[in-house]
Amino acid sequence: MTGPRAYAAFVRDNAAFLAAGVLICFTSNFGQTWFISLFAAGILRDFGLTDGQWGLVYMVATGASAGAMIFAGGLTDRVRVRVLAMIASVGLALACLALATVEGVAALLLTIWALRFFGQGLMTHMSAVAMSRWFVATRGKALSISAMGFSLGQATLPIIFVALLATTNWRNLWFVAGLLVLLAMPVILRLLRAERTPQSLAAEAPSVGMDGRHWTRGQMVRHWLFWAVMPLMLGPYAFVTALFFHQVHFVADKGWDLVDYVALMPLFTAVTVAMTFASGAALDRMGTGRLMSLYLLPFVGAFLIFWSSETLFGAALGLAVMGLGTGAQATVPNAFWAEYYGTRHLGSIKAMAMSIMVLGTAIGPGLTGTLIDLGWELDDQSLGIAVYFAAAALLATLAIQRAKRGLAPQIDVIRP
Repeated sequence: MTGPRAYAAFVRDNAAFLAAGVLICFTSNFGQTWFISLFAAGILRDFGLTDGQWGLVYMVATGASAGAMIFAGGLTDRVRVRVLAMIASVGLALACLALATVEGVAALLLTIWALRFFGQGLMTHMSAVAMSRWFVATRGKALSISAMGFSLGQATLPIIFVALLATTNWRNLWFVAGLLVLLAMPVILRLLRAERTPQSLAAEAPSVGMDGRHWTRGQMVRHWLFWAVMPLMLGPYAFVTALFFHQVHFVADKGWDLVDYVALMPLFTAVTVAMTFASGAALDRMGTGRLMSLYLLPFVGAFLIFWSSETLFGAALGLAVMGLGTGAQATVPNAFWAEYYGTRHLGSIKAMAMSIMVLGTAIGPGLTGTLIDLGWELDDQSLGIAVYFAAAALLATLAIQRAKRGLAPQIDVIRP
């Protein structure tokens, strides 16, 4: 059975685990850059920070969370997702409540670290690892469905919280965010009540990587393919994050009204959602090799458009094209690690990759902000960013073409 009926059957048979993935991804939004940046004006005012100082705090905190992810991410190889979800939820909720009350830059830095580590780091990581381990031949579908949690948050939370900002102090809204995280926790635990251990999944239905092996993290780091794909993995996290982090400055430099630019975000979200599902289906048919070679191309096009356009129509086109890349980003890189390095040590392997990606979200805003201070506006930088994406795509294509000769077929389906 193929087509819509097969897709519906897949969702029905795995509804609890897919719903848990969606909810974990949705909850992680409270630690994502785009959500934290909604409160930048209040943070700058209450903590007496300049834009550059706020960017430095954010970069240091995010960089530290990337380092922590190298060690904490490997827990997904030994501990059930339901246990990690409880730990991450409590940590994220406490971080939200802390931001509502802390005073002083040192406390702010620690709080931002916790938001980034538990939200953007650990929750995003364990959802992707769980989908990649629980599902093999249908891995793309599972990843695309769970990623809807990100899109659902991006489509709803800004509207709600920006509207509430007009009626209450920004700190009060972090109490609300913490409460929402705590409300999600028992639902996630209920959905995952039948989850098996990572060790049992690896023993019962292992999915091997290159050369028929289950690679360890140490073996992966010493292998040339890992370093060849790192520029590809790093780029979207660095420069898409930078675009959103500096969007107020970018819009002002272009001469657009911020309200008109923000009104284009539903278009970006719609294209992202559509491409997430499309890339997930394509993964199950084509594997990650070919798609890894292609998925950076929309970012090349988007930043070329941002560089050359002076109208809101150009902004809309650029955001739509970038949505194609961000939609594929939700599935393609996550599936790559399982397909090329196996699933037995997937948690520790992806933790290393995730730490580098989180580091990208720290480097991007800091690097572009420094260049802005030096007189290179973000639209001027966009040409160089596009060139970076093109070079990273070419390097990854050459490396993956060589590496995929040792791949085994991906044929098993796991329904926990």
